[in-house]
Amino acid sequence: MHVYPVKAFSDNYIWVIEEGQEAVVVDPGESEGVIKHLKDKELVLHAIILTHEHNDHIGGVEAVLEEHPGIPVYGPVETKQLADHIVKDGDTFKLLNQTFKVMKTAGHSNEHISFLTEGALFCGDALFSGGCGRVFTGDYGAQYEALQIFNTLDNDTLVYAGHEYTQTNLKFAQSVQPDNQTIADALKEVEEKREQDKPTLPSTIEKEKAINLFLKAETLEDFISLRKERDEF
Repeated sequence: MHVYPVKAFSDNYIWVIEEGQEAVVVDPGESEGVIKHLKDKELVLHAIILTHEHNDHIGGVEAVLEEHPGIPVYGPVETKQLADHIVKDGDTFKLLNQTFKVMKTAGHSNEHISFLTEGALFCGDALFSGGCGRVFTGDYGAQYEALQIFNTLDNDTLVYAGHEYTQTNLKFAQSVQPDNQTIADALKEVEEKREQDKPTLPSTIEKEKAINLFLKAETLEDFISLRKERDEF
C-alpha cells in the first residue's frame, strides 16, 4: 500500500491510497487535483472514504463521482447526503484487499470518524501532527476520548491527518513548554521541510506521543485548558 498527498486549498491534504493501479481517495474537499492525479497515474478509483461533514473534506465528492460514476462512498451518518455506505464505530469493511476499521473520533464534528488500515490512520481533523482539531461541537469530552483512542494505537502507526498545521502547532507547543528539547528539535525539522514545500505528514503515533501536548494531557480539564489556549494562540 502506498499513500500520496494531493494538496487542496491552502493547507488541506487529500490522501490517495494506492495498491497497484487501484485507488481509494480520502476526504476530497476539492476535485480537480484528485481527478488529475488519478488520470495522470492511470488509476482505477474503487471508493471514496469520508471522515466528517465539513465542506473542505467533502466539497469535491460530487465532481469526482461525475468522472467516476458508480463509485461507493463510505462515511459517517453526517455525510449521508453523499455517502451510500454509512459506517459507524466498530465497523469494518474491505477495500483494495485491506480491512478498514472505523473508529468514532468525535468532538470536531458530532459524528467524526477515523479509519485504520494496514498500520495507517486516516484521522481527518481529529488529530494533527502536534495538535488536534477545534472542538466546534463544544463536546470537549468527546474530543478528549478520541485522543485516548489514538493513544492506544501501535507506536509505528502512520498518521495521515487532513491539514498541514504542524509548524503552527509546534510553535504553540514550544510557547507552552519552551524548555522541551524534543519539541524544539521537531519544530526545526518541520521548518526545514516547509521551506522546501515538503509535507510534514505522515507522522507516527510514537512521534505524536512525544510532541503532541493534546495527546499528553492527563485529564479532561487539562485538555480543555490547553485547547482553549491554542484557540487563542
